[in-house]
Amino acid sequence: MHMIIKRLIKWLVRAISVFLPEAKAHELQRWRRGKEEFWKYRHCDFIFASFGKSGRTWVRVMISRYFQLEYKLPDNILMGFDNYTRLNAAIPKIFFTHDNYLRGYTGNVDSKKDFYDKKTILLVRDPRDVAVSQFHQWKYRMRPEKKAMNNYPEHDADISVYDFVKHEGQGLNHIIDFMNAWATELDKIKELLVIRYEDMKARPEQEMRRVVEFLGLEPKDAYLADTAEFASVENLRKKEQENYFWRSGSRVQAKDVNDPNTFKVRKAKVGGYRDYFDDDQVEEFRAMVDSRLLPVFGYTSAEQQEPRAERVS
Repeated sequence: MHMIIKRLIKWLVRAISVFLPEAKAHELQRWRRGKEEFWKYRHCDFIFASFGKSGRTWVRVMISRYFQLEYKLPDNILMGFDNYTRLNAAIPKIFFTHDNYLRGYTGNVDSKKDFYDKKTILLVRDPRDVAVSQFHQWKYRMRPEKKAMNNYPEHDADISVYDFVKHEGQGLNHIIDFMNAWATELDKIKELLVIRYEDMKARPEQEMRRVVEFLGLEPKDAYLADTAEFASVENLRKKEQENYFWRSGSRVQAKDVNDPNTFKVRKAKVGGYRDYFDDDQVEEFRAMVDSRLLPVFGYTSAEQQEPRAERVS
């Protein structure tokens, strides 16, 4: 019944939007998406939150793989909201969100009140790498209507990666604002696990052990090793070329197998943003992070000189 209502609302919103001014149509579309997210929010066992292009799909593959091994599930279906739960009731429902439409729907735009009493995993990544990855998502993979709805540069804008990162709508400052909003409220979330993309890359088995334990499972060394190997960049890029996850939609699907820029799994390189800028621009973005990002997640220059144990975990 929920799926029928969801599809009906989606159809009605699309039909009504045709007759509305663009801004009102976007507002209605965001309301619809927020309503869908709120339903998942109310029915979930865990929340997995991150800014877009922070590595959420990659970690979702790892979580999916572990549950596949634990519960003997097909390995070419990624975990959605409750698709695994329908296969085995013991598997929790995980609500994956970019914390965008939900807060607009609930009205909690200036706090993380929606997460205070929810078991939450927060994934973070160096905002400079996020910004560059967002540029490639915007340029090669994102639908025009989503760009317009979420204040990205215009669909056909001819701008450089530098100009995109400086863009006030979805550039580096916007990402920093998102991370700061979380940083100021971490201690109000009763059950929270913070994981960093960089740590997942450096120590996938150790970090996945923390995730598995938080999700209420008993970590198994053999499964952790398999999960890390399965989710390696090389393996996932190969599977994307083969459209291996076709049963999970376009989430891990190249727009053009002959153009590496259109792949979901692109470089996955820590600090890769430096490859796109000259020394002065790299310094400019370092200064932006140091001056604006709260020293919580380990990305400011001062934090990177501290022992790892002093950072958030």
